[in-house]
Amino acid sequence: MTQPSCPADLLERAIRYGLESMEAVGAGCLSRPTPCVGWDVHALLRHVNDSVRAMREGIELGRVDLVPSESEDEDGNGDPAADLVAAFRGGTRRLLRAWTAAGHRGHRIVIAGHPMVAELVAITGAIEIAMHGWDLSVACGSDRPIPAELAVDLLTLSPLVVNDALRHPLFAAPVAASWSAGPSDRLIAFLGRSPAGVDAGVDAGR
Repeated sequence: MTQPSCPADLLERAIRYGLESMEAVGAGCLSRPTPCVGWDVHALLRHVNDSVRAMREGIELGRVDLVPSESEDEDGNGDPAADLVAAFRGGTRRLLRAWTAAGHRGHRIVIAGHPMVAELVAITGAIEIAMHGWDLSVACGSDRPIPAELAVDLLTLSPLVVNDALRHPLFAAPVAASWSAGPSDRLIAFLGRSPAGVDAGVDAGR
């Protein structure tokens, strides 16, 4: 097995996949259910943007506050779906710039009072962005799998941040995957989703 990419590269590839998945998001999708039970597309997009913003603030300030900061969404153009996707694009661009500028290798970020190595924060962000990119692609009908190489790297690193102690509330318990499942479906199952998507009714976490 090849060595997984560095966290910054992993984060960048997850963001690229997230952006590709969001190409299917349109105004008619916002009220659709997602594989995150109880979350529609609109709510999930806002959650992803909040997560990206929190991660950037953690990198810049060395901590992630429990109370979200004021929204930094792009100026509205009358299309809520386009605005949310634009906010993700701008937010992730700022996130990657912050990581590059900070030079955080080996440094710690305090999350809710608990210090966490910055590289693990980046890995967690990559997993969440990729997983929610898949959620959105399923909800909006494009069913875009997570690229195989990215999925393998995330599967390799997931046990570092998605274990019994840290899994909840971000992700649900793992579900069974077919013996013939590819990397994308195996990652999805490990993170508590059914590869069958929304109609499977999996009680997935965020």
